[in-house]
Amino acid sequence: MCGIAGEVNFNNILLTDEQQKNIIKNLKRRGPDADGVYVSENVVLLHARLAVVDIENGSQPMRYNYKGADFAIVYNGELYNTEDIRAELKALGERFVGHSDTEVLLRAYCVWGEDCLEKLNGIFAFAIWNEREKKLFIARDRMGVKPFFYVEKEKSFIFGSEIKALLAHPSVKPVLSYRGISELFFLGPGRTPGCGVFEDMYELKPGCCGVYDADGLKTRAYWTLEDKPHTDDLNATIEKVRYLVTDAIERQLVSDVPIGTFLSGGLDSSIISAVAANSLKRRGEKLQTFSVTYKDNEKFFKKSFFQPDSDEKYIQIMTEYLGSDHHNVVIGNDELAQALYDAVEARDLPGMADIDSSLLLFCGEIKKHVTVALSGECADEYEHTG
Repeated sequence: MCGIAGEVNFNNILLTDEQQKNIIKNLKRRGPDADGVYVSENVVLLHARLAVVDIENGSQPMRYNYKGADFAIVYNGELYNTEDIRAELKALGERFVGHSDTEVLLRAYCVWGEDCLEKLNGIFAFAIWNEREKKLFIARDRMGVKPFFYVEKEKSFIFGSEIKALLAHPSVKPVLSYRGISELFFLGPGRTPGCGVFEDMYELKPGCCGVYDADGLKTRAYWTLEDKPHTDDLNATIEKVRYLVTDAIERQLVSDVPIGTFLSGGLDSSIISAVAANSLKRRGEKLQTFSVTYKDNEKFFKKSFFQPDSDEKYIQIMTEYLGSDHHNVVIGNDELAQALYDAVEARDLPGMADIDSSLLLFCGEIKKHVTVALSGECADEYEHTG
Protein backbone atom coordinates (compact mmCIF):
# COMPACT_ATOMS: atom_id res chain seq x y z
CA MET A 1 0.00 0.00 0.00
CA CYS A 2 1.12 3.57 -0.67
CA GLY A 3 -0.27 6.98 0.19
CA ILE A 4 -1.13 9.70 -2.33
CA ALA A 5 -2.20 13.30 -1.86
CA GLY A 6 -2.12 16.60 -3.66
CA GLU A 7 -3.78 19.84 -4.63
CA VAL A 8 -4.68 21.61 -7.83
CA ASN A 9 -5.05 25.33 -7.17
CA PHE A 10 -5.95 27.94 -9.77
CA ASN A 11 -5.60 30.80 -7.25
CA ASN A 12 -1.81 30.41 -7.50
CA ILE A 13 -1.64 29.52 -3.79
CA LEU A 14 0.42 26.36 -3.36
CA LEU A 15 1.32 24.43 -0.24
CA THR A 16 4.52 25.45 1.50
CA ASP A 17 7.33 22.94 1.99
CA GLU A 18 6.36 22.56 5.65
CA GLN A 19 2.71 21.93 4.77
CA GLN A 20 3.73 19.34 2.20
CA LYS A 21 5.86 17.54 4.78
CA ASN A 22 2.99 17.56 7.28
CA ILE A 23 0.61 15.90 4.80
CA ILE A 24 3.22 13.27 3.85
CA LYS A 25 3.83 12.60 7.55
CA ASN A 26 0.16 11.63 7.86
CA LEU A 27 0.61 9.09 5.05
CA LYS A 28 3.80 7.43 6.32
CA ARG A 29 1.96 4.49 7.87
CA ARG A 30 0.88 3.60 4.34
CA GLY A 31 4.22 4.33 2.73
CA PRO A 32 7.19 4.07 5.10
CA ASP A 33 9.96 3.40 2.54
CA ALA A 34 10.22 6.67 0.59
CA ASP A 35 8.37 9.85 -0.29
CA GLY A 36 8.34 12.33 -3.13
CA VAL A 37 6.92 15.66 -4.29
CA TYR A 38 6.02 17.11 -7.70
CA VAL A 39 5.39 20.86 -7.92
CA SER A 40 4.28 22.88 -10.92
CA GLU A 41 2.53 26.22 -11.38
CA ASN A 42 -0.94 25.00 -10.34
CA VAL A 43 -0.35 21.62 -8.75
CA VAL A 44 1.40 19.79 -5.92
CA LEU A 45 1.48 15.97 -5.98
CA LEU A 46 2.65 14.04 -2.89
CA HIS A 47 3.51 10.37 -2.48
CA ALA A 48 4.52 8.07 0.39
CA ARG A 49 5.77 4.71 -0.89
CA LEU A 50 5.76 1.14 0.28
CA ALA A 51 8.27 -0.37 -2.15
CA VAL A 52 7.04 -3.70 -3.53
CA VAL A 53 7.90 -3.82 -7.25
CA ASP A 54 10.90 -2.24 -9.04
CA ILE A 55 12.45 -0.74 -5.93
CA GLU A 56 14.95 1.32 -7.92
CA ASN A 57 12.84 2.70 -10.77
CA GLY A 58 9.34 2.83 -9.27
CA SER A 59 9.67 6.07 -7.29
CA GLN A 60 6.83 8.59 -7.37
CA PRO A 61 5.58 11.09 -8.32
CA MET A 62 6.60 9.72 -11.74
CA ARG A 63 6.89 11.98 -14.77
CA TYR A 64 6.74 11.32 -18.51
CA ASN A 65 6.90 13.56 -21.56
CA TYR A 66 4.57 12.26 -24.26
CA LYS A 67 4.52 14.02 -27.63
CA GLY A 68 5.79 17.23 -26.09
CA ALA A 69 3.36 17.26 -23.16
CA ASP A 70 4.45 16.67 -19.53
CA PHE A 71 2.47 14.23 -17.37
CA ALA A 72 2.95 13.33 -13.69
CA ILE A 73 1.29 10.55 -11.67
CA VAL A 74 0.75 9.58 -8.04
CA TYR A 75 -0.64 6.07 -7.70
CA ASN A 76 -1.60 3.65 -4.94
CA GLY A 77 -2.36 0.09 -5.92
CA GLU A 78 -1.32 -2.86 -8.02
CA LEU A 79 -2.10 -3.90 -11.58
CA TYR A 80 -2.41 -7.64 -12.02
CA ASN A 81 -2.08 -7.50 -15.81
CA THR A 82 0.93 -5.20 -15.97
CA GLU A 83 2.84 -7.37 -18.43
CA ASP A 84 -0.15 -7.72 -20.76
CA ILE A 85 -0.52 -3.93 -20.98
CA ARG A 86 3.24 -3.43 -21.27
CA ALA A 87 3.30 -5.78 -24.28
CA GLU A 88 0.51 -3.80 -25.96
CA LEU A 89 2.34 -0.53 -25.38
CA LYS A 90 5.64 -1.93 -26.65
CA ALA A 91 3.88 -3.00 -29.85
CA LEU A 92 2.83 0.65 -30.25
CA GLY A 93 6.44 1.81 -29.90
CA GLU A 94 6.68 2.62 -26.18
CA ARG A 95 9.98 1.84 -24.43
CA PHE A 96 10.28 1.45 -20.67
CA VAL A 97 12.91 2.46 -18.12
CA GLY A 98 11.93 -0.03 -15.39
CA HIS A 99 9.38 -2.77 -14.73
CA SER A 100 6.97 -1.05 -12.32
CA ASP A 101 3.22 -0.98 -12.86
CA THR A 102 3.33 2.78 -12.15
CA GLU A 103 5.29 3.38 -15.34
CA VAL A 104 2.93 1.12 -17.31
CA LEU A 105 -0.14 2.93 -15.95
CA LEU A 106 1.26 6.38 -16.75
CA ARG A 107 2.20 5.37 -20.32
CA ALA A 108 -1.21 3.70 -20.78
CA TYR A 109 -2.99 6.94 -19.90
CA CYS A 110 -0.72 8.97 -22.19
CA VAL A 111 -1.40 6.65 -25.12
CA TRP A 112 -5.09 5.76 -24.61
CA GLY A 113 -6.39 8.54 -22.38
CA GLU A 114 -9.38 7.68 -20.19
CA ASP A 115 -9.96 4.53 -22.25
CA CYS A 116 -6.98 2.97 -20.45
CA LEU A 117 -9.36 2.18 -17.58
CA GLU A 118 -11.01 -0.51 -19.71
CA LYS A 119 -7.71 -2.39 -19.79
CA LEU A 120 -6.85 -2.30 -16.08
CA ASN A 121 -7.12 -5.44 -13.94
CA GLY A 122 -6.22 -4.45 -10.42
CA ILE A 123 -6.83 -2.33 -7.37
CA PHE A 124 -5.92 1.33 -7.58
CA ALA A 125 -6.49 4.98 -6.84
CA PHE A 126 -4.46 7.48 -8.83
CA ALA A 127 -4.20 11.04 -10.10
CA ILE A 128 -2.45 12.15 -13.31
CA TRP A 129 -1.64 15.78 -14.02
CA ASN A 130 -1.53 17.04 -17.62
CA GLU A 131 0.69 20.12 -17.53
CA ARG A 132 -0.17 21.33 -21.03
CA GLU A 133 -3.95 21.16 -20.56
CA LYS A 134 -3.85 22.07 -16.87
CA LYS A 135 -6.13 19.23 -15.82
CA LEU A 136 -6.05 16.42 -13.27
CA PHE A 137 -7.44 12.99 -14.14
CA ILE A 138 -8.48 10.81 -11.17
CA ALA A 139 -9.72 7.22 -10.99
CA ARG A 140 -10.55 4.47 -8.48
CA ASP A 141 -10.75 0.70 -8.99
CA ARG A 142 -14.01 -1.09 -9.71
CA MET A 143 -14.56 -2.48 -6.20
CA GLY A 144 -13.23 0.55 -4.35
CA VAL A 145 -10.45 -1.36 -2.60
CA LYS A 146 -8.12 1.63 -2.67
CA PRO A 147 -9.41 4.84 -1.04
CA PHE A 148 -9.60 8.32 -2.59
CA PHE A 149 -10.98 11.24 -0.54
CA TYR A 150 -11.28 14.82 -1.79
CA VAL A 151 -12.44 18.34 -1.00
CA GLU A 152 -13.39 20.81 -3.72
CA LYS A 153 -13.19 24.48 -2.82
CA GLU A 154 -13.32 27.59 -4.96
CA LYS A 155 -10.63 27.17 -7.62
CA SER A 156 -8.93 24.32 -5.73
CA PHE A 157 -9.14 20.54 -5.48
CA ILE A 158 -7.51 18.70 -2.55
CA PHE A 159 -7.25 14.89 -2.46
CA GLY A 160 -5.65 12.10 -0.45
CA SER A 161 -5.67 8.42 0.43
CA GLU A 162 -6.76 9.13 4.00
CA ILE A 163 -8.99 11.58 5.80
CA LYS A 164 -6.14 12.58 8.09
CA ALA A 165 -4.05 13.66 5.10
CA LEU A 166 -6.83 16.03 4.00
CA LEU A 167 -7.27 17.36 7.52
CA ALA A 168 -3.55 18.20 7.53
CA HIS A 169 -4.26 20.72 4.75
CA PRO A 170 -4.65 24.25 6.19
CA SER A 171 -7.90 24.85 4.25
CA VAL A 172 -9.69 21.69 5.43
CA LYS A 173 -11.40 21.84 8.82
CA PRO A 174 -12.63 18.85 10.90
CA VAL A 175 -16.30 19.89 10.99
CA LEU A 176 -18.94 17.19 11.47
CA SER A 177 -22.30 17.73 9.84
CA TYR A 178 -25.55 16.06 10.94
CA ARG A 179 -25.07 13.67 8.05
CA GLY A 180 -21.55 12.87 9.24
CA ILE A 181 -22.81 12.10 12.74
CA SER A 182 -25.53 9.89 11.26
CA GLU A 183 -22.91 8.01 9.24
CA LEU A 184 -20.90 7.31 12.40
CA PHE A 185 -23.77 6.30 14.69
CA PHE A 186 -26.17 4.59 12.31
CA LEU A 187 -23.97 3.11 9.60
CA GLY A 188 -20.54 2.75 11.25
CA PRO A 189 -18.19 1.09 10.60
CA GLY A 190 -19.60 1.37 7.07
CA ARG A 191 -20.31 4.56 5.15
CA THR A 192 -22.65 5.65 2.38
CA PRO A 193 -20.70 5.36 -0.90
CA GLY A 194 -19.05 8.67 -1.68
CA CYS A 195 -19.38 10.09 1.83
CA GLY A 196 -16.28 11.45 3.58
CA VAL A 197 -18.13 12.05 6.92
CA PHE A 198 -16.58 15.50 7.48
CA GLU A 199 -18.17 18.65 6.08
CA ASP A 200 -17.49 19.15 2.32
CA MET A 201 -15.40 15.96 2.15
CA TYR A 202 -16.26 13.22 -0.32
CA GLU A 203 -14.88 9.95 -1.56
CA LEU A 204 -14.57 9.08 -5.23
CA LYS A 205 -17.00 6.19 -5.67
CA PRO A 206 -15.81 2.72 -6.76
CA GLY A 207 -15.64 2.30 -10.52
CA CYS A 208 -15.60 6.06 -11.06
CA CYS A 209 -13.18 8.53 -12.59
CA GLY A 210 -13.13 12.28 -13.06
CA VAL A 211 -11.38 15.38 -14.38
CA TYR A 212 -10.63 18.55 -12.45
CA ASP A 213 -9.67 21.72 -14.34
CA ALA A 214 -10.42 25.45 -14.22
CA ASP A 215 -14.11 24.67 -14.83
CA GLY A 216 -14.35 22.45 -11.74
CA LEU A 217 -14.78 18.71 -11.13
CA LYS A 218 -16.67 16.36 -13.42
CA THR A 219 -16.99 12.67 -12.45
CA ARG A 220 -18.53 9.65 -14.14
CA ALA A 221 -18.87 5.90 -13.66
CA TYR A 222 -16.63 4.00 -16.07
CA TRP A 223 -17.82 0.57 -14.87
CA THR A 224 -20.92 -0.98 -13.31
CA LEU A 225 -21.66 -4.58 -12.38
CA GLU A 226 -23.72 -6.43 -14.98
CA ASP A 227 -25.73 -9.62 -14.57
CA LYS A 228 -25.72 -12.18 -17.40
CA PRO A 229 -27.34 -15.60 -17.85
CA HIS A 230 -25.28 -18.54 -16.61
CA THR A 231 -25.07 -21.01 -19.49
CA ASP A 232 -22.15 -23.29 -18.46
CA ASP A 233 -22.81 -26.83 -17.29
CA LEU A 234 -21.47 -28.10 -13.95
CA ASN A 235 -18.06 -29.26 -15.21
CA ALA A 236 -17.46 -26.07 -17.18
CA THR A 237 -18.49 -24.01 -14.14
CA ILE A 238 -16.07 -25.88 -11.88
CA GLU A 239 -13.18 -25.40 -14.29
CA LYS A 240 -13.96 -21.73 -14.86
CA VAL A 241 -14.17 -21.00 -11.12
CA ARG A 242 -10.93 -22.94 -10.55
CA TYR A 243 -9.20 -20.91 -13.27
CA LEU A 244 -10.52 -17.54 -12.05
CA VAL A 245 -9.58 -18.17 -8.40
CA THR A 246 -6.12 -19.52 -9.25
CA ASP A 247 -5.43 -16.74 -11.74
CA ALA A 248 -6.54 -14.03 -9.30
CA ILE A 249 -4.21 -15.35 -6.58
CA GLU A 250 -1.19 -15.97 -8.80
CA ARG A 251 -1.41 -12.50 -10.35
CA GLN A 252 -1.04 -11.04 -6.84
CA LEU A 253 2.22 -12.89 -6.22
CA VAL A 254 4.26 -10.52 -8.41
CA SER A 255 6.65 -8.84 -5.99
CA ASP A 256 10.29 -7.92 -5.48
CA VAL A 257 9.90 -8.31 -1.70
CA PRO A 258 9.00 -11.33 0.53
CA ILE A 259 5.40 -12.63 0.35
CA GLY A 260 3.29 -14.54 2.88
CA THR A 261 -0.34 -15.46 3.53
CA PHE A 262 -2.80 -15.31 6.39
CA LEU A 263 -3.78 -18.84 7.44
CA SER A 264 -6.68 -19.50 9.81
CA GLY A 265 -7.39 -23.01 8.54
CA GLY A 266 -10.68 -21.82 7.04
CA LEU A 267 -11.73 -22.22 3.42
CA ASP A 268 -10.63 -18.83 2.06
CA SER A 269 -7.17 -18.64 3.61
CA SER A 270 -6.47 -22.33 2.95
CA ILE A 271 -7.24 -22.00 -0.78
CA ILE A 272 -5.14 -18.84 -1.09
CA SER A 273 -2.24 -20.42 0.81
CA ALA A 274 -2.37 -23.62 -1.25
CA VAL A 275 -2.28 -21.76 -4.58
CA ALA A 276 0.47 -19.43 -3.32
CA ALA A 277 2.57 -22.31 -1.95
CA ASN A 278 2.39 -24.20 -5.26
CA SER A 279 3.28 -21.09 -7.24
CA LEU A 280 6.25 -20.22 -5.00
CA LYS A 281 7.42 -23.84 -5.04
CA ARG A 282 7.74 -23.65 -8.82
CA ARG A 283 10.09 -20.68 -8.29
CA GLY A 284 12.10 -22.63 -5.72
CA GLU A 285 10.72 -20.55 -2.85
CA LYS A 286 8.94 -21.50 0.37
CA LEU A 287 5.72 -19.86 1.49
CA GLN A 288 5.55 -18.15 4.88
CA THR A 289 2.14 -18.46 6.58
CA PHE A 290 0.79 -16.55 9.57
CA SER A 291 -1.97 -17.20 12.08
CA VAL A 292 -3.16 -15.32 15.14
CA THR A 293 -4.46 -16.51 18.47
CA TYR A 294 -5.14 -14.95 21.85
CA LYS A 295 -3.49 -15.54 25.19
CA ASP A 296 -5.28 -18.25 27.23
CA ASN A 297 -7.57 -19.00 24.26
CA GLU A 298 -7.35 -22.74 24.93
CA LYS A 299 -8.58 -22.11 28.47
CA PHE A 300 -11.67 -20.09 27.50
CA PHE A 301 -12.61 -21.56 24.11
CA LYS A 302 -16.12 -23.06 24.04
CA LYS A 303 -17.36 -25.34 21.30
CA SER A 304 -20.48 -24.34 19.40
CA PHE A 305 -22.43 -25.41 16.33
CA PHE A 306 -20.89 -22.47 14.49
CA GLN A 307 -17.33 -23.29 15.58
CA PRO A 308 -17.02 -26.89 16.85
CA ASP A 309 -13.20 -26.73 17.04
CA SER A 310 -10.60 -24.01 17.50
CA ASP A 311 -8.54 -22.90 14.49
CA GLU A 312 -5.32 -24.56 15.67
CA LYS A 313 -6.40 -28.04 14.56
CA TYR A 314 -7.02 -26.93 10.97
CA ILE A 315 -3.98 -24.66 10.84
CA GLN A 316 -1.77 -27.62 11.71
CA ILE A 317 -3.38 -29.77 9.01
CA MET A 318 -2.75 -27.05 6.41
CA THR A 319 0.81 -26.19 7.43
CA GLU A 320 1.78 -29.86 7.26
CA TYR A 321 0.13 -30.18 3.85
CA LEU A 322 1.73 -26.99 2.52
CA GLY A 323 5.13 -27.47 4.10
CA SER A 324 5.11 -23.75 4.85
CA ASP A 325 7.31 -21.78 7.20
CA HIS A 326 4.58 -21.03 9.74
CA HIS A 327 4.42 -18.24 12.35
CA ASN A 328 1.81 -18.14 15.11
CA VAL A 329 1.21 -14.69 16.63
CA VAL A 330 -0.16 -14.59 20.19
CA ILE A 331 -1.94 -11.42 21.33
CA GLY A 332 -2.79 -10.54 24.92
CA ASN A 333 -5.92 -8.73 26.08
CA ASP A 334 -4.01 -5.74 27.43
CA GLU A 335 -2.19 -5.03 24.19
CA LEU A 336 -5.42 -5.63 22.27
CA ALA A 337 -7.13 -2.92 24.32
CA GLN A 338 -4.22 -0.51 24.03
CA ALA A 339 -4.17 -0.92 20.24
CA LEU A 340 -7.79 0.28 19.97
CA TYR A 341 -6.55 3.87 19.79
CA ASP A 342 -4.01 3.11 17.07
CA ALA A 343 -6.67 1.20 15.11
CA VAL A 344 -9.03 4.20 15.11
CA GLU A 345 -6.16 6.46 14.05
CA ALA A 346 -5.26 4.08 11.22
CA ARG A 347 -8.87 3.88 10.00
CA ASP A 348 -9.49 7.63 10.63
CA LEU A 349 -12.97 6.81 11.97
CA PRO A 350 -14.49 4.52 14.61
CA GLY A 351 -14.36 1.00 13.21
CA MET A 352 -14.80 -2.60 14.29
CA ALA A 353 -13.22 -2.26 17.76
CA ASP A 354 -11.08 -5.28 18.74
CA ILE A 355 -11.33 -6.75 15.22
CA ASP A 356 -9.45 -3.72 13.92
CA SER A 357 -6.92 -3.64 16.75
CA SER A 358 -6.17 -7.36 16.50
CA LEU A 359 -5.65 -7.09 12.73
CA LEU A 360 -3.36 -4.10 13.25
CA LEU A 361 -1.23 -5.96 15.81
CA PHE A 362 -1.22 -9.07 13.65
CA CYS A 363 0.02 -7.16 10.60
CA GLY A 364 2.67 -5.46 12.70
CA GLU A 365 4.12 -8.87 13.57
CA ILE A 366 3.84 -10.11 9.98
CA LYS A 367 5.79 -7.05 8.79
CA LYS A 368 8.82 -8.36 10.68
CA HIS A 369 8.97 -11.25 8.20
CA VAL A 370 7.30 -10.20 4.92
CA THR A 371 6.14 -7.00 3.23
CA VAL A 372 3.13 -8.40 1.37
CA ALA A 373 0.58 -10.86 2.77
CA LEU A 374 -2.41 -12.23 0.88
CA SER A 375 -5.52 -12.80 2.93
CA GLY A 376 -9.13 -13.91 2.71
CA GLU A 377 -10.27 -11.04 4.94
CA CYS A 378 -12.44 -9.53 2.16
CA ALA A 379 -11.48 -6.11 3.47
CA ASP A 380 -8.81 -5.83 0.79
CA GLU A 381 -7.85 -8.14 -2.04
CA TYR A 382 -4.49 -8.34 -0.34
CA GLU A 383 -2.94 -6.70 2.71
CA HIS A 384 0.33 -4.78 2.59
CA THR A 385 1.70 -4.96 6.10
CA GLY A 386 3.43 -1.60 6.14
